[in-house]
Amino acid sequence: MLLLPNILVKNDPEPFLPVTEPYFCASFQQLLHYYMKILLLAAFGCFLSLITFAQSNQPTISIKGIVIDSATNKPLSYVTVAISDIADNAPIKSSLSKDDGSFEFTGLAAKAYRLSLISVGYKTKAIELKGAIIDLGRLLLSPSSSQLNEVTVTAAKPLMKQEVDRLSYDVLADPESKTLTALDMIRKVPLLSVDANDAIKLRGSGNYKILLNGKESAIMARNPSDILKAMPGANIVKIEVITTPPAKYDAEGLAGIINIITKKNADEGYNVGVNANYNSEYGPRANLNFTVKQGKFGLSGFSGTGKRPQRNTAYFNETDFLQQPSSIIQNGSRFNSGTNNYVSTELSFEADSLNLLTGSFNYYRNANTTGSNQITQQTDNGTETDFTTINMGTGKFEGKDFGLNYQLGFKGNKERLLTASYKFSDNRNSTLNNVSPGNTADYRQFNSSGAKEHTTQLDYIQPFKVVTFEAGGKLIDRNNFSDFHTDVYNVATQQYLPDAAQDNVFDYRQDVYSLYNSYTLKFTKFTVKGGVRYERTNIDANFSSTNTSLDQNFTNVVPSLSIQRNLKNSSVTFGFTQRIQRPGIFQLNPFVDRSNPNYITTGNPALVPAVNNSFELSYGNFAKGSVNISTSYSFANNTIQQLASVNGTVTTTTYANVGKNKQLGLDLNMNYPITKKLNVNINAELMRVWLEGFYSNQLFKNRGYQGHVFTNSSYKFDNGYRIGLNVGFDSRYVLLQGTDNYYLGYSANASKELFNKRASIFVYTQGPFKRFIKLDFSTRTQDFINTSYNYQIFRTFGIGFNYKFGKLNSELKKNQRGINNDDTSGGGRN
Repeated sequence: MLLLPNILVKNDPEPFLPVTEPYFCASFQQLLHYYMKILLLAAFGCFLSLITFAQSNQPTISIKGIVIDSATNKPLSYVTVAISDIADNAPIKSSLSKDDGSFEFTGLAAKAYRLSLISVGYKTKAIELKGAIIDLGRLLLSPSSSQLNEVTVTAAKPLMKQEVDRLSYDVLADPESKTLTALDMIRKVPLLSVDANDAIKLRGSGNYKILLNGKESAIMARNPSDILKAMPGANIVKIEVITTPPAKYDAEGLAGIINIITKKNADEGYNVGVNANYNSEYGPRANLNFTVKQGKFGLSGFSGTGKRPQRNTAYFNETDFLQQPSSIIQNGSRFNSGTNNYVSTELSFEADSLNLLTGSFNYYRNANTTGSNQITQQTDNGTETDFTTINMGTGKFEGKDFGLNYQLGFKGNKERLLTASYKFSDNRNSTLNNVSPGNTADYRQFNSSGAKEHTTQLDYIQPFKVVTFEAGGKLIDRNNFSDFHTDVYNVATQQYLPDAAQDNVFDYRQDVYSLYNSYTLKFTKFTVKGGVRYERTNIDANFSSTNTSLDQNFTNVVPSLSIQRNLKNSSVTFGFTQRIQRPGIFQLNPFVDRSNPNYITTGNPALVPAVNNSFELSYGNFAKGSVNISTSYSFANNTIQQLASVNGTVTTTTYANVGKNKQLGLDLNMNYPITKKLNVNINAELMRVWLEGFYSNQLFKNRGYQGHVFTNSSYKFDNGYRIGLNVGFDSRYVLLQGTDNYYLGYSANASKELFNKRASIFVYTQGPFKRFIKLDFSTRTQDFINTSYNYQIFRTFGIGFNYKFGKLNSELKKNQRGINNDDTSGGGRN
């Protein structure tokens, strides 16, 4: 039985609970839900109390010393000093040496430790320690040409790293990754933000490519936010933001590339991690990650599942037509529920030191149920018509991909590599909607769509003394299809009959041929990376609903250049690149969807690719903590915009190459250890946006500021206790015909390590003082004004548990190149 409200009132400050029959059932459910929240709040309070008082009186020891440059015999400041458990190499504490080279640790439990000294340009020094009061005196560090990425002491890794063409956030080095979801970790990453609808933005744009371990994956194809919300942060090693993608990457994605690297280093032996948690609003979730290696064979991967219970939220929509006295007001409530299941695996066979074969498999399945109860009030020339529309729907998405890579090394130079790769992906989506519109006949809509893709790729890399040469080619054979039809209920025959005007069948084939060549030059203080990519796109499409065919060919030559100047504990980086936004199949499809007669949508087969030019200058300092400041400027003259126009009381939404877009941005990311136990992270952006476009005989202009600030602070107590607080603000974004909502969020978490750091238990809450937040949107032209808002669930409570076990001995070799199809725009996803 569908639980929906009888009526909703405009500007109601809070959506009310649905009325059910019989009434005492709803009352009992509300009462039970109320006491569940009380119990969770009480547990959270008890846990925080334990953190304050559960301090141990065990014997303690102290460690101190002075770090000296062996070549100059002078003290070394800002050297990373890390303390780890000698038994399992688990990180205990880390700090930086002072200006005089000194450091000191106090209050350590009395047992054996390993002390590591790490600094860029110096050899890593490790010392085993035992005793009550340890004064190490002068510790000499020798200069070395080794880079920081060769260091294997995980306790000393900086959270953020600036490379010549990207920024990376080391999730594994962030202690909160054990308690936060992968989506929460995204909020900490430089240049990234997450809005109130959990949509990920890169420098304020949703036009980017998201990769999993350097490759496009079925897991991320449908809705990355859903998966990242269900995935624990502990699954991720690091997140890369590639704003100046090198030539080896496909040219699609105006803002850049987000690459999420998960744990997959299979070692000799095995390792298993189990994560489970329950959220008061989003239900239970579980995740398993594993690595296994025996001899020449290795297997690694992760899998997870989640189930979201049904939750109702309210919405409102009003359109006032300015050329005639008419309006449409719609309000109601809607719900959604569903399940997510996913798995990602990688198998490796290392025949010898020169021959490596790897295979990967990804699978994702989502099943959901949606519904809404809507009241429409339509006024035409003073005449008012009211009716109720009920919608019930089900949907299923299933995606899978399989990849095979062969890597050949060479005896003369093991860094000289030739890689041949093949990948097949198959994504399918099916939906069914039953609609009772109230003012016309009932109908139901079916849609079966999908995409099959074959990709072959060849990559070659040849390092010389100063220059590294890279070249390769790729062929993508892509086939998208959709079969959409509508059945209308006939009262006379009491049967559903097909409506030919609402049928749509299309077949869309796209072949992409590409070649690339790039060079990387590494000097003592400079790194230069430049290249060019050639892409040829052939499109052959048929749209049966409009008897339209499409035969298009595009050729693009895309340059990229990155230059980095290394300073002491810092660097300055400049980048320039061009990126392409190809129109997706749903943006091109000319089928007119009239399922809601007042709001119809259609595609535009005349769309052409847009080209964006981007410049970036950034500064990174990692002397104490990490700080990155970057400025960027980008412009494009024919971006694809979603636009609305009216004819009478009918609003039509479509796409057009009308956008002139300029953006000037300033980004700041800082991770600073205020004390040895208190750490603060700030991720902020301020952007000035200019938009201009001519559509439907109107010139639209809009400009303004947009940005975000996400802050996180964490405090580590002794004996494994930790608490964290997160506060974030995401502003309204500048749109060509209006504005969207802003978001202010806050959350807290607490955790306790158990079983010699092999396990942890945690509790968390988001927005504990308000159950719903209101998100509003507006669109304005000379013909109409549209205002809408909806409520999103805000207050949540949760509890979770992590546990890992196993023993690893030796690292498994991984191929360095592979397929990453990042060339299709968001509109082309299924």
